[in-house]
Amino acid sequence: MGKNILEVKELKTYYRTRLQENVYAVDGVSFNLEEGKTLGIAGESGCGKSTLALSLMGFYFPPLHFKSGSISVGGTDIMKLGKEQLRSQILGREIAYIPQAAMNALNPTLKIIRFIEDIMREHRPELSKQQVWQMASERFETLNLSPKVLNSYPNELSGGMKQRTVIAISSILNPKVLIADEPTSALDVTSQKAVIKLMKSLLQKGFIKSLIFITHELPLLYHVTDDIVVMYAGEIVERGTAQQMIFDPLHPYTKKLMGSIIVPEEGMKGHKLAAIPGAPPNLKKVPDGCRFAERCVHAKDECRSGKVDNRQADGRIYRCHFDTVTLKEWYEHEQQ
Repeated sequence: MGKNILEVKELKTYYRTRLQENVYAVDGVSFNLEEGKTLGIAGESGCGKSTLALSLMGFYFPPLHFKSGSISVGGTDIMKLGKEQLRSQILGREIAYIPQAAMNALNPTLKIIRFIEDIMREHRPELSKQQVWQMASERFETLNLSPKVLNSYPNELSGGMKQRTVIAISSILNPKVLIADEPTSALDVTSQKAVIKLMKSLLQKGFIKSLIFITHELPLLYHVTDDIVVMYAGEIVERGTAQQMIFDPLHPYTKKLMGSIIVPEEGMKGHKLAAIPGAPPNLKKVPDGCRFAERCVHAKDECRSGKVDNRQADGRIYRCHFDTVTLKEWYEHEQQ
C-alpha cells in the first residue's frame, strides 16, 4: 500500500439558505487517496460531488459552510490554516482545482499567458516575464499543446482546446493533488479523449502526484481511474476498484446507476437500460436509515430506521443493511 497524499475524515459541509435552513450536501464523508493513484467520484446530479470538490479546496464562501471533520494534504490539515496560509501555501501548490464548466472560467479579455503570469507573480515572484513565458511554452509543448496558444484569447480557441488549456494552467505549479470537476462534460467524443489523454500525461510525466476525477458518467471512469467512489445524498455509498464498480457493483444504488447508463464496454452485452424510480431525498432534513431506501426495490422496514454502517467485502466498502450473498442473490434473480 502506498503513501496517502490526501486524507479526508468525517467531513461535513452544508449550505445555509435565506430561510436559515441547512442543506447537508456533504455528510460524514471519509476517504484516502494514495500517491500516484487516480480516484473517480460518481453519482447523479445533486449528490454532493461538486460540493465535495469545493470543500477539499477550502472554498468555504457563503452559502457553503464547514461543520466538522478534517482534510489533510501531504500531512497538513488545511482546516487548521488561516485564509492567507491556505492561499499562499496550499492552493495551486499542494492541491489544485479544475472547476465545472471550465471552458467558461477564462476571462475573454485576457490572453492565456496573462493567467499564468498572475499565478507566477503570486507564487514565483522571482521569475521574470521572459522566464515565465519560457517555462509556460515548455510545459505546453510537453503536454502536446502549441505554445501559440499562450498568445491567444480564449474566444480564439475551440471548446476542447480551452478545456485542455485550463487543465494546463491549473497544474502549472505541479500540485500533489489535482481535482477535475466534470472535465469532459459538454465535449464531443474526440475532445473527451484528448482531455483524458492530457490527464494521464500529467500523471505519467510527474507534473501531478494524484488525480480526483469527478463525473456523473460512471463508465467513463473505467478508462481513467484506479478506484471509484459513488456518492448518494451527501454520503459515500460504495467504494471499490474501477473493475469492481463497473462490472460487479454491490450497493443497490450503484447497481441502478449502472443500469441507467448506456455501457459500451466489452462484457456488458446483456446490460438492460432502466431508469431509477423516484427522486433523491431532501437534504434539508435527511431521512433516518438508508437514504436510498425510498427508491430501492429491495428495501425492508429496517432499512428505513436506524444507523446504516459500512460493510467490507472483496476489498471494497459499501453502506447497506444486507450482506453480499443476499445482494447478489437478488441481482441474479432480476436477470432471470
